[in-house]
Amino acid sequence: MPNTFSKIYIHLIFAVKGRHGIIQKSWETDLFKYITGIITNKNQKLLAINGYKDHIHILLNIKPNISLSDLVRDIKNNSTKYINNKKYTKGKFSWQEGFGAFSYSESQLPNIIKYINNQKEHHKRRTFKEEYQKFLEKYKINYDEKYLFNFNDNDK
Repeated sequence: MPNTFSKIYIHLIFAVKGRHGIIQKSWETDLFKYITGIITNKNQKLLAINGYKDHIHILLNIKPNISLSDLVRDIKNNSTKYINNKKYTKGKFSWQEGFGAFSYSESQLPNIIKYINNQKEHHKRRTFKEEYQKFLEKYKINYDEKYLFNFNDNDK
C-alpha cells in the first residue's frame, strides 16, 4: 500500500489446548523457527518469540495489510500441522481457542523483549494464569473467568 506508514507493536499470547505442558525444550527452538517463518512469509516483522511448556509469547510489528486474527489463525494452524507432522507429542497437538493481544509503544520494546526472553525464569515464580490475568488487569480488560484459557493452577 503506497503512502501507508505504521508501527504497530503487538504482543501475542496463546496456550496449548488443555493447558498441557507439552512444549519440550528439545523441540521448542525448531517450533519458534517455524513460527518465525510463518510470520516472515506473511511479510510481518518478528521482534521476539519465546514461551513456556504450555504457552507462547510473540512480539511483532504488524503491518496494516493483514488482520491480527488472520495472522494468529495462520500461525496456530500451520504450527499445529508442523508439530503433528514431526510427531513431537504423543497425542494430537493443538492450541486452545483464542489469544491475548496487547499493544506497546516503541519506548516499551526493550522491556517487553526482555520479559519475553526470560519466560522460563519468570515462570519459576508465577503461573501462566497469574501472568495472563495480570496482563488483562494491566490493560483494564473486563473478562469472565469461564472464557479464559483452561488453566492448571498447580503448574509453574
